[in-house]
This record gives sequence, structure tokens and C-alpha cells, in this order.
Amino acid sequence: MNERINHSLIDKFLMQCDQALRTCVPGTNQASRKTPAEALKEEDLSYSDKKHIAGLMRINHTGEVCAQALYAGQAMTAKLEATKESMKHAAEEEVDHLAWCDERLAQLNSKPSVLNPFYYGLSFAMGATAGLAGDRWSLGFIAETERQVAEHLQNHLQEIPERDKKTRAILQQMIVDEEGHGEAANAAGGKKLPEPIQETMSMMAKVMKKTTYHV
Repeated sequence: MNERINHSLIDKFLMQCDQALRTCVPGTNQASRKTPAEALKEEDLSYSDKKHIAGLMRINHTGEVCAQALYAGQAMTAKLEATKESMKHAAEEEVDHLAWCDERLAQLNSKPSVLNPFYYGLSFAMGATAGLAGDRWSLGFIAETERQVAEHLQNHLQEIPERDKKTRAILQQMIVDEEGHGEAANAAGGKKLPEPIQETMSMMAKVMKKTTYHV
């Protein structure tokens, strides 16, 4: 009996290690949907525009790394199977975002942040803690995370030049998906987080944005 439990824990640990590696290593994620930018023409962009857009997309890529980690942590500690399935479905769509951002960074002759492993670990711990607090709080954590992500994507969209249709198309679809994840979490019974927690999440996001824009 104990041996079976130990094997189960080892299996879970190995699966989490595998997911972390696939999430943090560039080019290892395959999108299930075509990138919204696929059919759009690559316009000529100045060096400064490319550099700024790459910085914004690096932030968005790290945001998707964090999303994968959050969902993985929450799915591991969530109590209800329905909640776990909801996390799994949302995580699958986030893989698309991860792959789209990764591809766009390569097209801009740039790379993902070297800080991704650190933010993955931090986000996984936060997700697991939220899951331990109970499924309704865990769903509320997702809803607030997705609200903040959609908000910063909207802000990034305003900074992307109109002629960069590829990046704009990716961000627009990501916003639709993130808002959908948030609505689904609320509909499933997510509890609104206290304002101090919302503010702490916002502060942590600001630190992530400032650090990953450059590296």
C-alpha cells in the first residue's frame, strides 16, 4: 500500500518536472490552434519598434509561463475533479499563447526571458497554495489573475504600432481567451479575492514586467 503511494508521488513529481522543462525551454511547445498571425504580412519595423515590441512580447511570454505554473500547482492541490478539469482545459489554451509568443519573439530576432524558471517556480508555489485554500478560492485566484492579464494585454495592445498586424492579432486573441478563462472561473463558483491579495498580485506582476522586459 505504502509502496503504491510512493510510486504515485514520484510519478506526479516527474510529471511536474517534465511540464516545467517543456514550459521553460523555448521551442518545445506545440500550439493546438494556428497562430492568429499566420496569414498576416510581416511589415517593415524600425529597430526601436522591434526592440520595444520584443520586450512586450517577452513579458507576455513569461506571463504565459506563469499561467502554466499556476494551473499546474492548482490542479495538483485542487480537491474537486471538475476544478482539476477546468484547470487542465485553461492550461491547454495557455500552451497556445506560449507557443505563439515564442514564435513571435523568434520572428523579431529576440528570445524569451532567462528568468522564466524562477517565475515558474514562484507561480507554481502560489498556485499550489491557492489550491490548498479550497476550490472556490482557487477559482477566484484564477479569475483575478486572468482579469489582470487581460488588462495588461490591453495596455500592450495600445503600445503596438498599427502596422504590426501580426503581434496585434496574437494579443487580441489572447485577450479573448483570458477573459473567457476568467468568466469560466467565476461561473464555476470562484470567490472574489480580498483587495490586499489583489494588490499584492498586481505588485508582483509589475516586478515581473520590469525585469523580463530587458532579460
